[in-house]
Amino acid sequence: MITATVRAVVLDIEGTTGSLSHVHDVLFPYARQRLADWFTTHRNDPRHAEILQSVRDSTGTPDLDDAGAIAVLTAWADADVKAAPLKRLQGLIWAQGYADGTLTGHVYPDVPEALDRWRAAGIGVHIYSSGSVGAQRDWFAHSDHGDLTHLLLGYFDLDRAGPKREPESYRAIVRAIGGEPPHTLFLSDVAEELDAAAAAGWLTAGVRRARDPRGPIVPGHPSVPSLSLDHVRLQAYRPTDPDDTNSTHPTGPTDEVSQT
Repeated sequence: MITATVRAVVLDIEGTTGSLSHVHDVLFPYARQRLADWFTTHRNDPRHAEILQSVRDSTGTPDLDDAGAIAVLTAWADADVKAAPLKRLQGLIWAQGYADGTLTGHVYPDVPEALDRWRAAGIGVHIYSSGSVGAQRDWFAHSDHGDLTHLLLGYFDLDRAGPKREPESYRAIVRAIGGEPPHTLFLSDVAEELDAAAAAGWLTAGVRRARDPRGPIVPGHPSVPSLSLDHVRLQAYRPTDPDDTNSTHPTGPTDEVSQT
């Protein structure tokens, strides 16, 4: 059990609110198969020029042509590189699949209820993923539990915040949402991301879903198997609270962690 008093919750997607296998077994192959075709059939689309320039900037090759960019993007896709131009292109391709009903976003059954509970309590809920903001919106707008976007205040990706394993990215998010690190909780399945958030002064908690091969504990962080009320209980922080101290309180094998 984790309890905390917070102003904002920031959620990861893969492995936290949605299935890792859905991303790797459904979404990634879908985009990979259509990557070259999208790039060659959208030459007059301003987004094509923006992605091409972003690939050039990322690789330090100012004269890179379409064929070279496709080769780079394909290599990044095969290696699951968290590169902003690839994530943007994947999001554009997925958007077509969501629009025609081919794709849906996977969310665990406990997620809609948790989002609704937190929003009703006055807690702002945001998403932070390496996938593009557009892809994040589509995931929750076309989820297998319906459109959940009305429960979310904002989205952050590599362009808006920065790499997920860098503390400065979490500082940028707090500035953007007008929050305070001690009253902002990040939930993720990746220890290095949680470490970066903790280094920025955030509250952190790991999420490890049932049958995750990595085991039930995210090293160094209190961990839960779901976002259900049985495992995560949050209340809204009010500036008039007499005790300005915040903590997460795990029960089980993980030691208690306090953050202020």
